Amino acid sequence: MGYIPQIFFLAICFSVLSCKGKEGPMEPDPPPVDVIGKARVWLTKGDRSKLFSREGDLSITRNASTSWPVIEIDTTLTFQTMEGFGAALTGSSAYLLNKKLSGGARQTLLRQLFDTVNGLGISYVRLTIGASDFSLSEYTYNDLSPGETDYPLQRFSLSRDAEDVIPVMKEILQLSPAITLLGSPWSPPAWMKTNGSLRGGKLKPECYDVYADYFIRYIREMKTLGIPIAAVTPQNEPLFATAGYPCMEMLPGEQAAFIKSHLGPKFQAAGINTKIIIYDHNWDNTNYAISILNDASARQFIAGSAFHAYAGDVSAMGIVHFAHPDKGLYFTEISGGTWATNFGDNLMWNMRNIFIGTTMNWSKCALLWNLALDQNGAPHENGSSTCRGVVTVNASSGQVTFNEEYYAIAHFSKFVRPGAARVSLSLPAALTETGSVAFLNRDGSKVMIVCNYGSATKTFSIKQGEKHFLYSVPAQSVASVVW
Repeated sequence: MGYIPQIFFLAICFSVLSCKGKEGPMEPDPPPVDVIGKARVWLTKGDRSKLFSREGDLSITRNASTSWPVIEIDTTLTFQTMEGFGAALTGSSAYLLNKKLSGGARQTLLRQLFDTVNGLGISYVRLTIGASDFSLSEYTYNDLSPGETDYPLQRFSLSRDAEDVIPVMKEILQLSPAITLLGSPWSPPAWMKTNGSLRGGKLKPECYDVYADYFIRYIREMKTLGIPIAAVTPQNEPLFATAGYPCMEMLPGEQAAFIKSHLGPKFQAAGINTKIIIYDHNWDNTNYAISILNDASARQFIAGSAFHAYAGDVSAMGIVHFAHPDKGLYFTEISGGTWATNFGDNLMWNMRNIFIGTTMNWSKCALLWNLALDQNGAPHENGSSTCRGVVTVNASSGQVTFNEEYYAIAHFSKFVRPGAARVSLSLPAALTETGSVAFLNRDGSKVMIVCNYGSATKTFSIKQGEKHFLYSVPAQSVASVVW
C-alpha cells in the first residue's frame, strides 16, 4: 500500500434524487393472505447496537400493491460473476495469528473468518509475493549479495514465508479448500533491478525473462505445498516507487512488454493457468489499464485489472469496464486506520465505496488490506503506522477485537458465494441516501445488500418476480436479505 492521503471520495450514483417517498418505520400492512416463503435478514447498525445480528424473518407474498417505494430485482438480467470477498494475509497478519495466538485461539478465529457455515465464509485472500510494508523485514525469494546474480534461480527459497504465511495459509485451506488466492509482489529481487535495491528502481530489461521464471517458480512451489495461486499481479502499486519499503516503478508500456513477451508466453508454455491481472493501483488512473488492454499482443494473456482506493473514485472501474467489457475488474486493497475512527461513518464509507460501490462498478471481488494487525497497527516495515486490520490481535494478551471492516466483509462474504452473478436492481428515486446491490447464487438463493446512509429509517418493498416483501432499514445501517 502507499501513502494514504486525507481525501474525500465522491458518492456513487444510485439514481438518488430528491425525496418523494416515505421515510420512517414500517406501518402495519394488512395481514398477508398468501405467504409463499421467508426471507432471512442480518443487520449491522452504525451505532453498534446491532452487529451482524440475525433479525426476524420476513414474509414473502405474491405480488401485492404497496404504498412504499419498490426496489425491483430481475434475476434474468445478470452482470459480472463474483469470485469472492476478503482481505490480505500479509506477513504481519500471519505472524500475529501464528505467534501471538495459541493454537486453539487461532483455530477459533480462523473459523470465525473462513468457515462457510459458522463463520464469515471469507472466500478470497491476497498474498504478498515476498515482503510488503507489512512484513517483519524486507526480503524476496532470491536475495543475493551485491554483485551476485542467479539467472537459473538455484537459490530460490520460500523459507521466509514458511515461518508464518505458509502454515497459516494451510490452516485456512483446511477450513476453506476452494478459497481463491491472489499473489502480488512489492519488489523483484534487488539484483534484477536497475538500482540494486528492493526500494524503488525499475526491472532491468535483461531480467524480464528471469522475473517471469520467478513467478512460475513461486506458483509451482506454492502448489507443491498445497497452496494454489489463482491469480497474480505483476507489481503492487507500480506508480508509487518512492516508499521506504519494497516497491518498484513499472510504467504501462513496461508492464505491457513484460506480459506480452515474457510472463504471458512463459505461463502458456509452462501450462500455468494462473490469471494475470494488471495495474493493481489507485482509482485515479484509468489510462494505465486501458492502454495495456489496447495492446492486442498483451491483452490475450490478461484476465483483468485491479484497483486500490487511496485516490480517485470507484466509477473509474466502470470506465475501464466499458472500454474493455470482456476483461474482469478486481478491487484488491484499502485499509482502515486511525485517521478514521467512527464506526458508523467507516461502515457507511465501506458500503458506499468498497462493497456496494465496487460490485456495482463491475468488480468481481472486494479485498481489504491486513487481515490482522496488533493494537499499535503493527508489525510493519517502514510503512504506515496508522493502519487498522480487519481484526485487531492484542500482541500481549491475545485478545481479538472485531473491527468495522470485519462487519463490512460479513454482509457480503457470508451470503454472496463464489460463482454468484450480480443481477439487475432498480432503486427508486424516492429512496434517497440509499445504496443496494443484488446477487443470484448458483444454488438459486438470492441476496440483496441494502445500506441506509441517511439519518432516518427507510422503508421499502422488495419485488423479485412474483415475490414481494417489506423491510425497514434503520439510519446508518446495512442489512443483508437472503431468500
